[in-house]
Amino acid sequence: MERSPGNTALLIIDMFSRFDFPEAARLAPIAVKAATEILRLREHCDSNNWPVIYANDNFSDWKLDFQQQVAQCLRNGGPSARIAKLLSPKPDHYFVLKPKHSAFLATPLPILLAKLGVRRLWLSGMTADSCVLATALDANAREYEVHVAREATAGQPARKRRALQTLSESKAASVASVASLLRNR
Repeated sequence: MERSPGNTALLIIDMFSRFDFPEAARLAPIAVKAATEILRLREHCDSNNWPVIYANDNFSDWKLDFQQQVAQCLRNGGPSARIAKLLSPKPDHYFVLKPKHSAFLATPLPILLAKLGVRRLWLSGMTADSCVLATALDANAREYEVHVAREATAGQPARKRRALQTLSESKAASVASVASLLRNR
């Protein structure tokens, strides 16, 4: 199915992970829970023919493409596989690989969003205090209307709370529940 340009796009940030970092054991169950909420947003976007874009780090492996990363997560088992099974991209979804925190930094994301006619971004993914925060700030600086889906964003609870509060208070993004995004858009 070909995507028609839309005003809203869902950006799924760094949900494909090996969970091989120091706080992975604590973050993994939170990420799996967020993945179920992201799936709700993705299904809504798919049913409205709105773009779904995955922005994922490259696992510091510059030879892997996105589909290989997804396959690796499926093979890894555990939370990596649970998330990959829930959120494996469909053929009409988009992806960008990112070398750093923000999905905008050194990626084709700005060009893709322009070609798709996107002006409103729903952000989801992990982690709230790092890659989601950096992406939200960059999106705001580029004058996108930014909404961060609270339950569809993973992070250590205290850090997530501070990051979402910073985005909300600075007006860089609205922080909304998944239900309110689904209801009001």
